[in-house]
Amino acid sequence: MPATHRRPCVIDTSLHFCPHEGCAYRGWLGLNNLRANGHPSRGPWRPFSCRSCSGSFLASHGPIFHGKHLPVDLIVHTLACLAEGLGIRATARVFEVDPNTVLQWLVETAEQLQAFSRYFLCDVHVTQLQLDELYAVLRGLRDGQLSEAQALKHLESGRPWVWTAVDPVSKLLVAIAVGPRTVEMAQRVVHRVKSVLAPDCVPAWFSDGFKGYLPAIVGHFGRWMQPERLQDKGPHPKPRWTPLPGLLYAQVVKQYRRKRVVGVKHRVVFGTLEAVTQVLATCGWKINTAMVERLNLDIRQRVAAIGRRVNTLCQGEVGLQHQLALFQVYQNLVLPHASLRQPLTVPEPTHGTGSARLWRPCTPAMAAGLTDRVWSLREVLLYRVPPWPQAQVM
Repeated sequence: MPATHRRPCVIDTSLHFCPHEGCAYRGWLGLNNLRANGHPSRGPWRPFSCRSCSGSFLASHGPIFHGKHLPVDLIVHTLACLAEGLGIRATARVFEVDPNTVLQWLVETAEQLQAFSRYFLCDVHVTQLQLDELYAVLRGLRDGQLSEAQALKHLESGRPWVWTAVDPVSKLLVAIAVGPRTVEMAQRVVHRVKSVLAPDCVPAWFSDGFKGYLPAIVGHFGRWMQPERLQDKGPHPKPRWTPLPGLLYAQVVKQYRRKRVVGVKHRVVFGTLEAVTQVLATCGWKINTAMVERLNLDIRQRVAAIGRRVNTLCQGEVGLQHQLALFQVYQNLVLPHASLRQPLTVPEPTHGTGSARLWRPCTPAMAAGLTDRVWSLREVLLYRVPPWPQAQVM
């Protein structure tokens, strides 16, 4: 929509879109169809009006703050404590809020952040990916309701595992899921990773010795090949599904004895050892899964539901998925990593009397080229996710 002859608007409306169904500009960002008005009754949110459909909506429409009368800083600080590993009840005691209120905020935030991750993580280019599973313990059954045999049978079939896929170069958490340690779950995780990657991206895969990764990787990174005829007569051989020519996959198999690691073997499944070594030589690494195992430690420390020897366990997988959705966005966009920091060409002076700043903080999303700045949790929670992809996301 072309600009009018009125005084130009000084309020940034590029991150907002008209939510009304009958509007031709619904869902599109930066088309100059929104006007910003003042704060009615000195409220915290500014109303926007659409020049196409003459509809109006508040700036809080979409994020979790819409319709809430509590201060925004209280909600942001509460969710920040959950992202740093504090339990729901402990967070409620710190901010003097009801635990059910904190739980409701977490559920609403998880729904928004899951949509944010699906919209933000797209066309990712990576050279390596490490896969691993992390065992999680959910809250057991109450004493006296079931017998010991029935309780063990019930818990054995539904043991949850936290599946992760991380780029060891940029530390980007590409995918995270909760489910049993089965081949079907491995297929689901690799399928989620495939939907995030760019169409022409074929990374090198590294994992442990779990047998479910092999058919999952081949099924998503393979093609049909017509074998050559070995005889002049007879029917043609049937096409076979084979891995892509540039596919590399290596496993790190650990040998245990009395719950202790006594040996480690490296196995190249697809490709050659020289090709795998050449990919790792750019970073000076060897075949390992150290980065994803380091990520497992971060999950243990920042997700209170799966910490070791804690009393903050979740009742089911749904609650665990809510906390993991918050962890993924917080890990990728909000939390800078010391190993990813970038040196500044010119030292920047600080506001205090200390020394000048020599390093620029960097998050995994910045290292992967998805954004150019460190996001705050408030900015992430205020971001309105468009209903479809835009020409320019950030």
